[in-house]
Amino acid sequence: MAPLNLPVGQTSITVRVQPVVLFSICDAYIRRNEGKDRVIGTLLGSISDGVVDIRECYAVPHNESMDQVEMDIVHHRTLSELRRRVNNKERIVGWYSTGQGVSGSDARFQMYYETQCQNPVHLRVDTTLTNNKLDVVAYVARHLTLGDRSTSLAQEFQQVPCEVRTVEVERLGIELLQNEVTEKLPSETENLQTAITRLQSALGKAYQYVDNVVNGKQKGDISVGRYLADTCAAVPYIRKEDFEQLLQDNTQDALLVMYLSNLVKAHVALADKLGTAALPIL
Repeated sequence: MAPLNLPVGQTSITVRVQPVVLFSICDAYIRRNEGKDRVIGTLLGSISDGVVDIRECYAVPHNESMDQVEMDIVHHRTLSELRRRVNNKERIVGWYSTGQGVSGSDARFQMYYETQCQNPVHLRVDTTLTNNKLDVVAYVARHLTLGDRSTSLAQEFQQVPCEVRTVEVERLGIELLQNEVTEKLPSETENLQTAITRLQSALGKAYQYVDNVVNGKQKGDISVGRYLADTCAAVPYIRKEDFEQLLQDNTQDALLVMYLSNLVKAHVALADKLGTAALPIL
């Protein structure tokens, strides 16, 4: 009798997710068709030294029932080709789904994406905000085989380390997504005010620390002192007039980018309604 080969050991893969991926997934979930419990899509990014960096994604229409699953392969291939033309450095690294846990149909989607890339990552985002938290979990699949045969009898989804890489401005949006109820989204001015308030608080703590060390009220830490000195040295000296002109120019550039992004978003939404809504499900 042929031996049953069970997957053993830990998978040395770490997943890093950019915030824009979570925003896109939540947007696709909100815009899902009536009657759909979840959405799936393709993950794009890069792999280096065992670290899967997920930077972009796009939703893929699908149907699933108790006995079968269907996926719009034409839609997937079309968007994949367009993304490759825009940025050929990013490639397919896996797929995502919304909801809780792993379902039986996930193995079938995993088998398809194994034809698109090697060892695809399955990213699961809990858009239902269970326990008032946006839970993000990553999995990789390991195969169960019989003897020396390469045919897989079953798949085991193993959880791997996953982290969301954010900067200060992006973290504000992530905190909003983690709240179950949000009265309104903050404006650009409110976000800037919040960031400046936090910066002032950090500067106040640093000033208080330095003042206490100078006056002998607190023992100084060499590592903290070097960090503060390097931070101050990294800030270039700019005259007040030059700073005001630079701030005004950057503000005008930001407003122009916002206008263009809204215009492109409107065109993409219109094209999506006219062109991709009637794509056949294969």
